[in-house]
Amino acid sequence: MLPTLPFDPFHILIGGTWRATEDTLPLVNPSDGSTLCDIARGTEADVDAAVTAAQGALDGAWGKMTALDRGRCLTRLGQLVLDHVELLTTLETLDVGKPVTQARADAVALARYCEFYGGAADKVHGQTIPYLDGYTVYTLREPHGVTGHIVPWNYPMQIIGRSVGAALAMGNACVLKPAEDACLTALMFAHLAKEAGFSDGALNVVPGLGSEAGAALARHPGVHHLSFTGSVQTGRTIQTLAAENVVPVTLELGGKSPQIVFDDADLDAALPFLVNAGLQNAGQTCSAASRILIQRSVYEQVAHRMADAYRGKRVGPATDDPDIGPLISVKQKQRFETLLEAAADLPLLAATPLPQDLPPEGAYVQPRLYGPVAPDHPLAQNELFGPVQVLIPFDTEEEAIAIANGTIYGLVAGVWTANGARQMRLAKALKSGQVFLNNYGAGGGVELPFGGIGKSGHGREKGFEALYGFSTLKTVAAKHG
Repeated sequence: MLPTLPFDPFHILIGGTWRATEDTLPLVNPSDGSTLCDIARGTEADVDAAVTAAQGALDGAWGKMTALDRGRCLTRLGQLVLDHVELLTTLETLDVGKPVTQARADAVALARYCEFYGGAADKVHGQTIPYLDGYTVYTLREPHGVTGHIVPWNYPMQIIGRSVGAALAMGNACVLKPAEDACLTALMFAHLAKEAGFSDGALNVVPGLGSEAGAALARHPGVHHLSFTGSVQTGRTIQTLAAENVVPVTLELGGKSPQIVFDDADLDAALPFLVNAGLQNAGQTCSAASRILIQRSVYEQVAHRMADAYRGKRVGPATDDPDIGPLISVKQKQRFETLLEAAADLPLLAATPLPQDLPPEGAYVQPRLYGPVAPDHPLAQNELFGPVQVLIPFDTEEEAIAIANGTIYGLVAGVWTANGARQMRLAKALKSGQVFLNNYGAGGGVELPFGGIGKSGHGREKGFEALYGFSTLKTVAAKHG
């Protein structure tokens, strides 16, 4: 059951006003299949109204606000998020099926994004450029204008923080389309933004179906930049729609991220990262370490220890704060189980037991560890978005690099070795947007630019790079003699 909310979950926020819609959608708790509430089913007309409101904010108070005051709004918002961290945690736990500890970490991360971008808002500077005699040339960083944000269901709070937070810091006005499967924390965030003092229309939120509200936002001629996180297939569609208006797009489209374990690695330090980076959020993580590459001389040792870890994990309803909760929906469970049919010919090293008393309508799947697996096997190539990892043995450094780079993706990679020279070689050789040496994820890293290459997408979020991405560069050349 949902706690008491300070907003109506079946409303949308446009121009500072909560509005009802004609149609609604059921929001389902993936832990037990119950309906939490109804949410708004935003339409193309609603998206158009939101874009108009965002442009109105740019033409009015929000567009005139100084960078310092924008930063103060974000800083206040970060504190409000911390003040409501338990409510946000509860909403994410019920809505996404995310274990309590993981949901709380996401709420704290959302606050940190607001703090980081609040402090950075007035620190994005232009340059002066030496040029011809009699000229002064300088550059300005300016907002794109109206930015559209299509956010997925797996990490709503974190992805809102890294995209909307950066866009607002740069002075853009945002239209946010949260996923229809998980939008409660997005609505709560919008409620808190009003309390923090953001101008009406600076942040607008329109829940609804991706094929309706999401598509309408992607193709709207009044949107000047789009940010999308999701599947490769949907990313292609978003980019195609945006191309009609020649609109830049930041795409983060997932991965098949490797962790590479050499025989000189500190296995005690590596083991928790090897397992948890694949099973966190039930494997529904774009940067999940779903491929573990292990040097053959330590393969059996690592495989044995990982299998023991799998057998010791606990699956259960998200409110019980297990290690692993359900997938986001029964539909996603069915998709995952269909993809897992390709594993019928693979050696199963371990499977986490499912308790007998799990709610039958919950979207639970059994975490599984397979190995050894050939690098070209479908399970080693395709993003499954579920709690499954494959172990791939290798002999040489060159072979490890070839295997790691041997997918269509390039989002994150991890390297475990005590050899400093090897660390540097791998960091350069791996085709990946992020490389972690003797760690994986670096604690979330709000400050660390994040994004992929290849089919993992393009553009960067997080850190100062996101501010550059949510701005456009203007060159001013003054001739004064």
